[in-house]
Amino acid sequence: MQLHSNVRVICEPMYGEIALLSGNANRPLAEAISRELDLPLIGADVFRFPNQNIFCRLHHSVRSKDVFVIQPICVTEHEDGRVSSVNDNLMELLIMIDTLHRDSAGRITAVVPYYGYGRTDKKDQPRVPITARLVADLITVAGADRLLTMDLHAGQIQGFFTIPVDELTAFHTLRDHFRPKEIPDLVIVAPDIGGIKHARNLAQALHAPLAVIEKRRVQREDGSVAKALNVIGDIKGRNVIIFDDEIDTAGTVAQAVVFLQEAGAKSVYVGVTHAVFSDPAVERLSSVPIEEIVVTDTIPLPLRKRMPNMTILSIDKLLAEVIDRIHRGTSVGELFGE
Repeated sequence: MQLHSNVRVICEPMYGEIALLSGNANRPLAEAISRELDLPLIGADVFRFPNQNIFCRLHHSVRSKDVFVIQPICVTEHEDGRVSSVNDNLMELLIMIDTLHRDSAGRITAVVPYYGYGRTDKKDQPRVPITARLVADLITVAGADRLLTMDLHAGQIQGFFTIPVDELTAFHTLRDHFRPKEIPDLVIVAPDIGGIKHARNLAQALHAPLAVIEKRRVQREDGSVAKALNVIGDIKGRNVIIFDDEIDTAGTVAQAVVFLQEAGAKSVYVGVTHAVFSDPAVERLSSVPIEEIVVTDTIPLPLRKRMPNMTILSIDKLLAEVIDRIHRGTSVGELFGE
């Protein structure tokens, strides 16, 4: 995938001047996008009062502008030791959108690299919510006109919105990282049945076979847990890449690494889009032999969660290109040859 092609389709933007606004969830990514677009971030004060209420004040008017507000819905560990929860960053996003809406922005696009609550996307048991839908409603009601996100946990989340949704993927970024390595005797592994689609695409791109770890829930005294029981595919004596959309507590990945090695895998690589890394993810990943862990910067990783065998790929160029295309009203799918 080639970004920022010299060949441009001349197209007059449908909205006013483009503008970028960042919350506090992933400021480094927003600043990198700003540099790619050669466009400064809007001056704004986004902070919490002593009573923990969140407040936003723009330094200048955005009337009629085409505004992109960049804010993943994740946990953020700030350099000064503060921690913003998922809920803090969600509320910050909603309040920024409302601020832009009340200042008469021409169009508001919520750029949400990581869509928090995305794993609660269906009623898979009685008396539970569908929080991914609730978050979609909140973003829409706050005043967003469209959503730009990456690698949703479930594709059906797009249908929760009544506004246009552009779902990007880090697949091409991860593919371009692994392809030059020319790893011999390679097999791509889905850590569970739900990850087959992601793994299958990488397997096809790298001309490698696909394997799947079969997991089932087993009952223990302290409750039911998912346990790897079988691997569908030949991985004995092969190098494998475990490929999925995110790592949360790393229980699934750590178990998969051990299981694959016991089944005869030579070496194990891991590639995911979202490095959620809830505790005790680092401890679990450090306790198993992984050649390389490759993630993107949709979520900011504090220094304490960075590991010697970790590679962080930035998606700043991808998001900058797509933001530019949305502003100019040209095809986003064309960027991926669609």
